[in-house]
Amino acid sequence: MSGPLAGIRVLEVGHMLAGPYCGMLLADLGADVVKIEPAEGDVARHVGPHSVGPHNLYFASLNRGKRSVRLDLASDEGQAALARLAGEAQAIVTNLRPAAIRKLGLTYEALKAHNPALVCVALTGYGLDGPDSDKPAYDYVIQGATGLMALTGDPGGPPVKTGYSVVDNSAGMMAAMGLLAKIVEGKGGQIDLAMRDCMLSQMNYLACAYLSAGELPKRIADGGHPYIVPAQTFATRDDHVILFVSHDRFWQAFAMAVGRPEWIDDARFATMAARAANREAVIEAVSEVLAQETTAHWVARLSAVGIVVSGIDSLDAALDAAAPDMIATVADGIRSTANPLKITGYTPDYRPPPLLGEHEDELL
Repeated sequence: MSGPLAGIRVLEVGHMLAGPYCGMLLADLGADVVKIEPAEGDVARHVGPHSVGPHNLYFASLNRGKRSVRLDLASDEGQAALARLAGEAQAIVTNLRPAAIRKLGLTYEALKAHNPALVCVALTGYGLDGPDSDKPAYDYVIQGATGLMALTGDPGGPPVKTGYSVVDNSAGMMAAMGLLAKIVEGKGGQIDLAMRDCMLSQMNYLACAYLSAGELPKRIADGGHPYIVPAQTFATRDDHVILFVSHDRFWQAFAMAVGRPEWIDDARFATMAARAANREAVIEAVSEVLAQETTAHWVARLSAVGIVVSGIDSLDAALDAAAPDMIATVADGIRSTANPLKITGYTPDYRPPPLLGEHEDELL
């Protein structure tokens, strides 16, 4: 193994997305991630209709570069093997429910006798303790429970979830950060990470405005920003464009580029505060202008003068335009998105996801 985390072994007792994503990020950086699975394997091995050879693509997208062993952690033999593995590891991460985490001995209290320096990360829906601790939780549910879904969608429509698993992915990244922080500290211990807490923390300026000023956020048409105007999607002659005019200098450049120099001195539009106070008038005026030309026209014209603007690409177009090092070849016929960290002197060695129990002879 090579990379910044070479020499660090992480045990992963995870399933589906959040825990395995955490483990994969660490494996990408050179950690030896040992995936401990039940006899039937991580349920993610059976999600979705796509497979290449022996590899399920959903599973492959979250488990590259790991090693796999099967253990019945409810048995004495499984517990003995867990103790041996924990004695040689720096960390363990799990995203089982709290009752299962405790029952299977995956806490620091249960494992510290075998390795006092072990870092134990419990990634759960609502935390290890508390009245909601053993409620089942998935990404969808946490989006609904933290205000995220209530803020997504147009004002007159129903609440909408994000287009991908933002909660699971965010929690996986936070778990990796906490795990590494404890390893750097050089002390073992328990990390208790709730997906609900993770998403509440990401409400940052919206939560601060409510907690400190009593302002409750609301949905804004076309994905509009609550404070910056214009900052949203607009219809063009053939599609849509995303426009983000964040301060007055950009507004002045925008006004000139779209042939409306009078907007620069218009008292309703001239300053950030004025544009926010006159949102409807600004949006109406900008919408009328942008509807007259195509998306390609506006992206080219506004980009040329430094305006933050973009069309709305589909996933295939975004992947086609991605830098080559953002596409990882994991195995023959399996390509996925790469780790976004670019570290001087290190290129990740993307290896196939493990077959179920593939590394038991090596590790057990």
